[in-house]
Amino acid sequence: MSEELNPFEIAQKQLDAAAAIMQLEPALHELLRWPIRELHVTLPVRMDDGSTEIFHGYRVQYNDSRGPTKGGLRFHPHETIDTVRALAAWMTWKTAVMDIPLGGGKGGIICNPKVMSPGELERLSRAYIRQVGRILGEDMDVPAPDVYTTPQIMAWMMDEYAFMRGHNVPGVITGKPLPLGGSAGRGDATARGGMTCVREAAKLLGLATAGATMAIQGFGNAGQYAAILGAELLGMRIAAVSDSQGGVYNPAGLDPAALIVHKLETGSVVGFPEGDAVTNAELLELDVDVLAPAALENQITAENAARIKAKIVAELANGPTTPDADAVLYDGQHYVIPDFLCNAGGVTVSYFEQVQNAYGYYWKEAQVHELLDEKMTTAFQAVAQTADDYHIDNRMAAYIVAVGRVAEACKLRGWV
Repeated sequence: MSEELNPFEIAQKQLDAAAAIMQLEPALHELLRWPIRELHVTLPVRMDDGSTEIFHGYRVQYNDSRGPTKGGLRFHPHETIDTVRALAAWMTWKTAVMDIPLGGGKGGIICNPKVMSPGELERLSRAYIRQVGRILGEDMDVPAPDVYTTPQIMAWMMDEYAFMRGHNVPGVITGKPLPLGGSAGRGDATARGGMTCVREAAKLLGLATAGATMAIQGFGNAGQYAAILGAELLGMRIAAVSDSQGGVYNPAGLDPAALIVHKLETGSVVGFPEGDAVTNAELLELDVDVLAPAALENQITAENAARIKAKIVAELANGPTTPDADAVLYDGQHYVIPDFLCNAGGVTVSYFEQVQNAYGYYWKEAQVHELLDEKMTTAFQAVAQTADDYHIDNRMAAYIVAVGRVAEACKLRGWV
């Protein structure tokens, strides 16, 4: 039988496994398997050539028992409602495992931003807010950047929402440019939080990070900062990186700054002169100490999991490992840092941004870094302790920590 790769069914399957261990009562389990609400929208957008193109988008608010929903917004040509549902579910568990007072949400628009002009992207962004803005708000649901969305796109969306409300509302969107109420430290937050988790995992394993090798699949925002911070903070050698077009490998180490310049100039890491060509599939199986999947879902599957050699798998992407692959990796040879813990630095600093917006006082970058390190370390230790207590893998441990907190909030509210 072929492996299930529908992201929402994977998210439900992961929850089901945790619910069985926790012995959740049936009504509560069923409540947590589904989004509380979702909105589907159709967006007519005038293109630069004068034609009108019709786009489709979504906003899913998965669970708001612990606070307003929070989650990114993706622009992607292959976006699906089930992907958005899964990401909203994982965001629910992510905010809970970090113990911040938010729920989980996610949004997406089916489009190819790579072939759209800035004007077209702005009109699409504003059209989305005109439709979805009715369910957004600082105390309702707060979007943020995700795949192929940027601080500039967030600025347009915030401005459109402010126009609808008739006054400035900086806290309705996070990941904004600094002059519009963004937070210092937001740009590298996802990668920084992930590297904090790698540091803590290495301590548990007795692995020295200085000189250790790391391969990064996906060289967007999170992947680029992971390369920089992995080298700067942990002393690691970046042995390989890849993007959607392919990758480059040099076991002696690649220069992250030079790689970023090469990608800016050429559009890809492919052809970087200081390494050999490697495919995305080959990169996953390289003999490195740390593997950081930082691209899209379902990259490590039952088909290739047995060939993963990395001691630590740091999931900077959402859902990069399937449940069948988890079973293979949970063998004592691999230490998996699950996605909704490993990449939670982004939403944590987004929460910091909401706090700063709310009282109009902004923190210095060093303070943001210090608070993020503290939150990530505490969350990592809670998950590691739960894994040890229950004799389970880290993903199930993260679920037990997170689901337990959401379940408690649902019960206290009298929902079940």
